[in-house]
Amino acid sequence: MDNGTSHRGQRCSQRLQKRWNNIVTVHTPVHASWLNQIEIYFSVVQRKVLTPNDFDSVAEGQDRLLRFQERYEQVARPFQWKFTRRDLQQLLAKLQLHQHKASAA
Repeated sequence: MDNGTSHRGQRCSQRLQKRWNNIVTVHTPVHASWLNQIEIYFSVVQRKVLTPNDFDSVAEGQDRLLRFQERYEQVARPFQWKFTRRDLQQLLAKLQLHQHKASAA
């Protein structure tokens, strides 16, 4: 699961386990944008277009977004992934250990 406000943290896990006792929740790292391509794109838009938020009008903001989109379509390249299968295995082992310690407490 990602860390959206409706399913964040231990309270979420407990709520789900009350309904489905065999569920194991695994929350991705807070900055796990690599999981969702649209989140990556919106992150780029936030950093390159919307910050600083210095628009004099909605039309100016719209114009900047549209001009950015036209440019981005020309220069965008695939992202180079660095999260390997081994990285995933290590993360899952760490989460399992954390869950075991939490259930023992």
